[in-house]
Amino acid sequence: MKEYTLNRACPATIIPAGEAVTLAAGEVVFVTQTLGGNVTVRTASGLFRIAREDTSALTGLTLTAEPATAQVAGDFSEAAVWEALRSCFDPEIPVNIVDLGLVYDLALTPTAAGGNTVEVKMTLTAPGCGMGPVIAEDARQKIAALPTVESARVHIVWDPQWAPQMISPAGRKILGLE
Repeated sequence: MKEYTLNRACPATIIPAGEAVTLAAGEVVFVTQTLGGNVTVRTASGLFRIAREDTSALTGLTLTAEPATAQVAGDFSEAAVWEALRSCFDPEIPVNIVDLGLVYDLALTPTAAGGNTVEVKMTLTAPGCGMGPVIAEDARQKIAALPTVESARVHIVWDPQWAPQMISPAGRKILGLE
C-alpha cells in the first residue's frame, strides 16, 4: 500500500455502505487497489472508493491501465460486452465481476435504429452490500460506452444466491483458492 495525501477535497464512496462522502484536502490515504480504473483507499476512518475522474486528487498516482472499454475496438459484439464487464471490479476484491461469478445473464437486442440494447443481470457477494448500485452503475457506464449501444441496463438480482463456487478458475487463482 502506497501513501498519498489528498491535494484537494475529493468525492468518494464509503465501502461497503455505498454512501457518498467527501474526503478532506490534506487527508492521508493508502491505495489498496487500482483495478478497473477506480481507486480503493484506506484512511484512518475506513475504506473508500474514488472514481477514476477524481483520482487527480492523489498527486503522483498513475493508473497503469485504462478500463477495458477504452481498449475495445471494432464492431459491437457480445464479446465486447463481456470484455467491458471484465473491467468492473468490486472495490474490496481484486477479481472482475465476471470471474467473480456475479454476472448471471447478458441479453443483446438490436434496435430499429441499427443500434443495440444491452440488459445484464448480476448479483453481489452479499445481499446487504451497499456498493451494489455503484458496481452496477460502473458496469452500465462501461457497456454504454461501447459502439452502437443505445441503452444499457444492469439489474441486481438475488436468485440464485451467489456462492464462492461461482468464481471462475481464473478468479480462484487470483484469490489463491487453487
